[in-house]
Amino acid sequence: MNRVQLQTYLENIAESVAQTAGLELVELELKGSGRNQLVRVFIDKPEGVTHADCETVSREMSARLDAEDSIENSYDLEVSSPGIERKLKKWQDWERFQGHMAKVILKQPVGELKHFDGIISRTASDDSGVRAVTVSLAGGREVTFPLDQVDRANLKFDW
Repeated sequence: MNRVQLQTYLENIAESVAQTAGLELVELELKGSGRNQLVRVFIDKPEGVTHADCETVSREMSARLDAEDSIENSYDLEVSSPGIERKLKKWQDWERFQGHMAKVILKQPVGELKHFDGIISRTASDDSGVRAVTVSLAGGREVTFPLDQVDRANLKFDW
C-alpha cells in the first residue's frame, strides 16, 4: 500500500472509530516512514474532548490496526484534541465556529488581503454548491472568499 492509500485507509478507520464513539475526526496526520511512523489523530466534540475519549479512540484504533496488520512496520499512535486554535478544514468547521476569531491564509488575495484575522461572521452556499465565508475584520471591514481559496485557517484564541 502506498503512502496516499495508507493515509486514506487510516482516515477511514479513524472516522469509523470516532463516529462510533460520538466524536468528530478533525484530522489524521501520518508522519515519518519505514520503522519510524507516527499516526496522529485529532478528535473533537462540541463539549470538548476528555482523556477518556482519547483513550477510547486509541484503544479501538489500535485493536483494528493490529487485527488487520495493515501497517508494515511498527508505528506510534497518538490521539488528542485539536486544541483551542484548531484547524478549520471542513465546511462544517466554518459553520460551527461562526462568531469565533480565526486566522486565515488564502491561496490568492481577495482585494489586497491574503493573510488576515477576524471573526467568522457568515457562511453561505449557493445552488451550484459554491461555498463562501465572510470574516469581519477590525474596523468593521468584511472580506468574503470562496472556501476553495483557503490555503490554511485556524481558530485564534485571544490570549
